[in-house]
Formats: sequence, C-alpha cells, structure tokens
Amino acid sequence: MKPRADITPHIFKIQRYSIHDGPGIRTTLFFQGCPLSCSWCHNPESQAAPVRIGSQNRDVTAPGQVPISPVQVKDLVEILVREIKKDLIFFDESNGGVTFSGGEPLSNPRLLLPLMDACRQEHIHICLDTSGFAPFTVLKEAATRADLVLYDIKVMDNLAHRALTGKPVDLILENLKKLSDLKINLKLRFPLVPTLTDTQENIGRIIDFLVKETIYRDIHILPFHNTVDGKYRMLKMENHCKHLHPPTDDQVENIQQIFVASGFQTTIGG
Repeated sequence: MKPRADITPHIFKIQRYSIHDGPGIRTTLFFQGCPLSCSWCHNPESQAAPVRIGSQNRDVTAPGQVPISPVQVKDLVEILVREIKKDLIFFDESNGGVTFSGGEPLSNPRLLLPLMDACRQEHIHICLDTSGFAPFTVLKEAATRADLVLYDIKVMDNLAHRALTGKPVDLILENLKKLSDLKINLKLRFPLVPTLTDTQENIGRIIDFLVKETIYRDIHILPFHNTVDGKYRMLKMENHCKHLHPPTDDQVENIQQIFVASGFQTTIGG
C-alpha cells in the first residue's frame, strides 16, 4: 500500500500480509529515516539528509526525519491505527500483529511511541524491528512497549562496521547488553552478506559476544539477495553490493551449523 501524502514524510510504506517480520500475518509500517547507510540496504528510499536527535557525545543521527508537531502526531496515530485495524481478522487468525520497521523506527520516537501505545490499547501484538543504533533511553521506551524486538547484529569490528554502515558498532552492542539485562523478549537477525559479514572471524566474534554478554540464543540468518538494483538506479544511488551474488544453500547451511554447534536456535529468513 502507498501511504497518503500526509503520512509519507514519516511512513514511506505500509505492507500488508507480511510473514517475515515477526510471528503470524503482520502489517509492517516502514518509517522514513535511518542513522545507518548499510552497503546492502534493501530500503534505500528511507535514506535522506541527516538530522541530529541524540546527545552531544553520541553520533546518533536520523536521516530523513521530518519535524512533527503534537497535533500531527495525534492525527497520524489515529490514521495509522485505523489502517492497522483493517487487518485485525488476520492478526487474530494467525497470532500476528503490527511490525514497526524502516528505515529506523527509533529515528522518530515522537510518532513511534504514541503509536505503540495506541496499538497496545487495541491489544495488537507489536514487533519492533531495529538496528539498535539509538540513544538507549529511546530504545528502552520502545522495547518495553513491544511484545517482541527484532534486533540486527551485523559486524563486530568497529572500523569494518563504520565502513559498511556509516557508523561504529559499539553503541549497538552496548544497547543489546542493556536489553539483555532487562530480559527484553528479543530475536536476533544476522544479514549474511558474502565476503562482508560471513567471515569466520566475524561469526566467531558474534557468537563469543552473545554467549558472554547476553541471554539471547535465537538468531535469524538473513541471506543476502541482489533484487533491489533497479530501486538503486531509479533513486540514482550507488549500489555498493551489485557485484555480490547471494550465498549458496551450502554456504547458508554451513554458517547455520556454526551457530547451532554453539547452542543457538536458528531460522533461515524471517
């Protein structure tokens, strides 16, 4: 579904009948703006000029975020909840719900948090799909409102993470440890990108960190695909991964077995 013009500056897509963004059949709202610029990003239309939302000592920016007034928030929440409720029958039959994705939903907490509150009042299951790159105060407010958090873990080396996403990884890892201390219901997502994230060193460091620093042992492996090159051309943006090929089934299975051998529950895709 293409959002209305008054929604588009904040929500660039509403996708119904999603089955890969949490349990059951879901309606996924994609927020405009993301502080990261991942080389393999499948939603490059969410990226735009940066606007600072974080503290002075953190490089936390929210590209694409459009200023929003309290009146706009109230109106948008009402509009979006009406759209979400159109799919209640599918949520009820499949134990599904709504997923807030992006971009980065935490880039627009002024809209996200009231929208989550409104969905909770309607007893709608909420998933938060996040990179984890946000001030922890914002992440905590959203994570404690969600029934499930989908949390990306990509690259462990700080320099490599900055090269591939535009930002260092330390804040993401610090936030994940804090969510673990709060025992937030969370599933990890690992984008398997050949030659970039699938090295033995990177996977070994991910496993070591998760085992030593968190309670989380449930990880979704998301194999890279290169089906969005047309979108990059249309947006006149450079596709840094257009030369890469999706991993083979054997490559995916080998990496899955590495996680399984370390005690992780794994899912391919989702």
